[in-house]
Amino acid sequence: MEYHLSQAEENYLKAIFHICFQEEKAATTNAIATIVDTTAASVSDMLKRLAANQWVHYQSHRGVTLTNEGKKIATMLVRKHRLWEMFLVEVLNFSWDEVHDLAEQLEHVQSDELIERLDAFLGRPKFDPHGDPIPDAEGNFAQRLQMPLSALRVGEWGVIVGVLEQSAAFLRYLDRMNLGIGAQVEVREIFEFDGSLQVQVKGKQLLTISSKVSENLLAQKIK
Repeated sequence: MEYHLSQAEENYLKAIFHICFQEEKAATTNAIATIVDTTAASVSDMLKRLAANQWVHYQSHRGVTLTNEGKKIATMLVRKHRLWEMFLVEVLNFSWDEVHDLAEQLEHVQSDELIERLDAFLGRPKFDPHGDPIPDAEGNFAQRLQMPLSALRVGEWGVIVGVLEQSAAFLRYLDRMNLGIGAQVEVREIFEFDGSLQVQVKGKQLLTISSKVSENLLAQKIK
């Protein structure tokens, strides 16, 4: 009989995937506990279960990584999550700061046929509303040249293609500043004191943004 993972098990695999992908190293128990909002002891119990099913490589105090099968499951969860975010924004007109929690619920839908039709309906997008790559049905992620906005020099232009920080508060701030996906900005000045930037948003206002903001915006240089 085929084993169907629980939502909790899927959430753990996805959390491990994100940690390993972002930090390029094994996920620690504490890092996983932070993401899934539980205790380190509960994480350890779950990791033993996942290891028994050969979804993770786990040794106490040495961190955890995904097996090939675990990575496949986690990648498909990421695929579903990001496709649902696209659907919610593009079709149902939710704003990009509203869709994460909804997609967290929808990503656990088990129908492969539904997700394939959803992908086709959306035109097989390569990136989600936050600029994150959407893996295809084979688990391949689109690649592109991008850099933090803070890496641009004075006089250079970039187009915003993604965000690292995705809290609702930060996304709403970007909307107010006209710094959403697709915005074109020119770096006018870099302030030595704190690394903040003065930027001109094309067709909009001149802004001063903190180094924290510029480091969390991903851009492609266009000039």
